[in-house]
Amino acid sequence: MNLLARHYIGLPRTFYDFFPSISHPVFKNVKKSMKSGKSMPQLPACSPIDQKHLFQYTAHAFCMRFNLVRSPPAEGFTSKSNLIAHGNMSKSIVVSNPTMEVLLTHGPAFTVPQLGSLVDAEVIDIFGNKILVDINGVAAGMISGKEARDSGDTLGGLKAGDKISAYVIEGENDEGYYVLSLRRASQERTWRKFLKAYETAEMISVTIHEANKGGLLVLVDGIKGFIPVSQLAPLHYPRVDGANSSMILTRLQRLVGTPMQVKIINVDQAGGKLILSEKSALEDQRIETLRGLQIGQTVHGTISGIVKFGIFVAFNGLEGLVHISEIEWGHVKDPVTYGRIGDEIDVQVIGIEGEKISLSMKRLTPDPWKKAAEKYTVGKVVKGKIDRVTQFGVFMKLEDEISGLIHLSELSTEQVKDPQKIVKVGQEVEAKVIAIDPNDHRIGLSLKALQEPPLEDEKKAGEEALEKGASKKKSKKKEE
Repeated sequence: MNLLARHYIGLPRTFYDFFPSISHPVFKNVKKSMKSGKSMPQLPACSPIDQKHLFQYTAHAFCMRFNLVRSPPAEGFTSKSNLIAHGNMSKSIVVSNPTMEVLLTHGPAFTVPQLGSLVDAEVIDIFGNKILVDINGVAAGMISGKEARDSGDTLGGLKAGDKISAYVIEGENDEGYYVLSLRRASQERTWRKFLKAYETAEMISVTIHEANKGGLLVLVDGIKGFIPVSQLAPLHYPRVDGANSSMILTRLQRLVGTPMQVKIINVDQAGGKLILSEKSALEDQRIETLRGLQIGQTVHGTISGIVKFGIFVAFNGLEGLVHISEIEWGHVKDPVTYGRIGDEIDVQVIGIEGEKISLSMKRLTPDPWKKAAEKYTVGKVVKGKIDRVTQFGVFMKLEDEISGLIHLSELSTEQVKDPQKIVKVGQEVEAKVIAIDPNDHRIGLSLKALQEPPLEDEKKAGEEALEKGASKKKSKKKEE
């Protein structure tokens, strides 16, 4: 009896309205239970005649499910009805009082839901977080609890009559239901999509879910993906001074919530994990850009990293370095003051060695040193402020991007061991130009040249001159 009742459950909900005058107690019990969404009751015992009628009626109802009969049976299950068996599309066979043998011979093929497979189903009813479905008219399925929740929130928009795809996680239970899952169905579809993308090297779009010191994590329908730091594109690679792990993690955490285009480079379906690469997704673009790159070319890029020795710029899948000496024509104390990560800038390509690309920011601006040779001639006295002090001398700022060096030996007529005892940073002084090289961007200055030599030095210089003169006279006498 339960077998027949389960055939009844498998019918679409709209079938209940086909027979408003059913009076048989067995069907009244089944119908009442199903409309209320309760579990399948144990059917009461009935006579062999009723069993025959119930079986006949269920078979007839099943045929109606597939549009194989012309009309519903009359009350009491005793009237004959016609079955149109579509065994051959070119003709119809009309059968009276159909039997199960006829149904199996001429009806549609039965497909039993297989464990671990995806099945198409039609929603019969929804009550709370439970979904009752008809699986192709041959079985009933139940989806409940966490299995009714998927990443697309399918449950939220479902109604009776909707078609869905579900995953079979358990076979038919004691209540006659197959246990199904929307969550696992969504995962299965996602896995199939990922496997196809892996086999075809197709790019997929993911959103960063989490970050750790080793890389970035994504989560799609319960499937975990990992992007190692080494597989990040230049724009997202965490370049920090000294490979500081805490700074690396901070940089990576800023990428949480960021969408990325990646390729799948390894699949572990058993473990439910993927290894992804953003760098591989840009490989074709990188090769194409590198092939057409030329020295002297101006490119538009984005600052991808700032370190003590320069600024990294990413462009069209590539990355190049603006060395600290190529940031500005003048002295650069700290590259951080010339941009922020994510800023868009124009740079000039000044060197290509394999995949190592050298860039320049300053060469896109006029070179102030071209006019320096005309403005700062040897012997000219100039004014400026002391910009910085080093062990070998001090630098005096003449213009925004031009500074001159006063060597330690040119600070005073006396021996100088500590430049800061002579001048201080910010102090304004006068100096004489003693050398200039505009090609190497150098100007030599001197404070000593503007100082009067001390009397002792003059006396000493005179004595040396006298001694030289005396020595010359002695040499002449010997020759005579």
